[in-house]
Amino acid sequence: MPSPKILEDKKQKVNQLANELKDAQSIVLADYMGLNVAQDTEMRTAFREAGVNYRVIKNQVISRAFDQLGIEGFTDELTGPTAIAYSVDDVVLAPKLTKQYAEKMKKFEIKGGVMEGVKVDLEQIFKLASIPDQQTLYGQLVSSLIFPVTSLAMTLNALAGKAAEEGKENVSDMVVVADGSVETKEEATKAVA
Repeated sequence: MPSPKILEDKKQKVNQLANELKDAQSIVLADYMGLNVAQDTEMRTAFREAGVNYRVIKNQVISRAFDQLGIEGFTDELTGPTAIAYSVDDVVLAPKLTKQYAEKMKKFEIKGGVMEGVKVDLEQIFKLASIPDQQTLYGQLVSSLIFPVTSLAMTLNALAGKAAEEGKENVSDMVVVADGSVETKEEATKAVA
């Protein structure tokens, strides 16, 4: 039987991990066995720079932390060496980086994951990994929001250019006909008569 001090130390580790994981957007478990020091260092640096927490933790500590958080179903995944990657800022960061390194370093293998406190299978982790990061999504959103305004501005600019070519002071002296071409009011009136 372990001493009370050792038991208290283990409880603290479990509580600390549970507190860190409770705010995680996504969690990925991976088998890191077979990586050399250079590969591990490269990967840890990339994770840290991206804002993803990556650590090697004993399976028993992970299991007990998951129990505290009500996360179930990881009996098979929590065997052998296990590394855990998670991000509190972005749901796709941990899956994206672990998938990237699993493809780059064949000995680094994804075991499973958690999203919003629920176990997800490998397919769902790979789907998350394929989603663009938050900054890219923001850029796409802004682009889609300003496209109609940009399109209108380009159309109005082209219409003003056409009016200037025709020697008209006002764009209102121009008429857009059904086929999309621009004519002067006089040309439109002659075509109707």
